[in-house]
Amino acid sequence: MARVIIQDENRSLTDVDEIKSFLEPFGIWYENWPVEERLASDASNEDILTEFSSEIEALKKRGGFVTADVINVDRNTPNLDALLAKFDKEHTHSEDEVRFTVEGRGLFHIHPNEGPVFAVEVESGDLINVPNGTKHWFNLCDDRHIRCIRLFEDAAGWTPHYVDGAVHEQYQPICFGPSYLPGNKVTDDVINL
Repeated sequence: MARVIIQDENRSLTDVDEIKSFLEPFGIWYENWPVEERLASDASNEDILTEFSSEIEALKKRGGFVTADVINVDRNTPNLDALLAKFDKEHTHSEDEVRFTVEGRGLFHIHPNEGPVFAVEVESGDLINVPNGTKHWFNLCDDRHIRCIRLFEDAAGWTPHYVDGAVHEQYQPICFGPSYLPGNKVTDDVINL
């Protein structure tokens, strides 16, 4: 299940209804779909797209998306740091960014025009969108692995538009093991990358 972390207010949200209520005013959807009982541990990208085809088609209609794919990265992915550098600085897109996490964990930091900067930690089963024009950035968690279904409005994909006065360096760039909550002393769960 996802977790919302509001660092500047030293609080986090873990209740699904609270998360949905918090994200809704920012135009962010949050859903959780079962994964483990639907996919074999060795599922291919094609297996994933086939298994979730009805959900993908519903999302395409909901958001005007034309294509979907699966991205799968881990610490052994060639040029991983260069790939991640495209996403770890505050930016916007000219279309919604939609991700359904199948494996692994990641952290979307959102910088709304009104309200505090907050992070949404996603893991297996979590669906999130980042609306068109929303300032945000993304980091992998400490295990440096994520596998997601991505949806696009343009078959060529999207381009990040980096923002002036970015704040991403003021916020923790990685997420931690399950015991981390803002305000707690973090020791063994931190892995310096």
